[in-house]
Amino acid sequence: MKPRETMLNTPLNLENMEMEDEFAEDHVGSSDSTPLRPDAFEKDDNLKIELISKHFKEIMEILGLDLSDDSLQGTPKRVAKMYVQEVFSGLDPKNKPKARLFENKYNYDQMLVEKEITFYSHCEHHFVPIYGKAHVAYFSSGKVIGLSKINRIVQYYAKRPQVQERLTMQIANELKDVLQTDDVAVVLDATHMCVSSRGVNDTNSMTGTAFFDGKFKEQNVKTEFLNYINSKSDLK
Repeated sequence: MKPRETMLNTPLNLENMEMEDEFAEDHVGSSDSTPLRPDAFEKDDNLKIELISKHFKEIMEILGLDLSDDSLQGTPKRVAKMYVQEVFSGLDPKNKPKARLFENKYNYDQMLVEKEITFYSHCEHHFVPIYGKAHVAYFSSGKVIGLSKINRIVQYYAKRPQVQERLTMQIANELKDVLQTDDVAVVLDATHMCVSSRGVNDTNSMTGTAFFDGKFKEQNVKTEFLNYINSKSDLK
């Protein structure tokens, strides 16, 4: 690992499709907020599962699959439940982790780092997996949170259709808000299946993104953090 500073009713138009696909390959995100419609949460989870199951069944039938086969009969419902209850559960604010703050009774004033947090997400351009490691650090402003809450914040924002740049910013901004400090750093290293399993079929490349604020903009602090997350652990 190297350190980083880092349309159903529309007539088919192959030229437009190629342009859209080329644009998507650039992993451009519109903003640091996940694009959601105002009515995103008017349907309850059960209705969403029912509707997704129906439409995914239609997709499978269009592909020519025989849904009377024992192995395929339950697939539309399984996919629908997976989308709503698991891999895209981070879209719903009710699933946002509640981070309780504690007094920094030890007066620990050095960098706290939690590295190699495993996360799984999905590329919003092709709906295929993004997976990798998150490395997070902060300096206490007088308050701390439980370590598991850092993991939960990473998982919450990862469980959405994403681009890696946005995911990095969302994790960092949430930590800044929760911890009441600007002294936050986030680095993500990830593999994108839209690169490795389709398109260019590059199975070796990884994507790195980073966010540094507060003290982490100071070169010596940033270097200390990057050196630590790139160091090998003897515990493994």
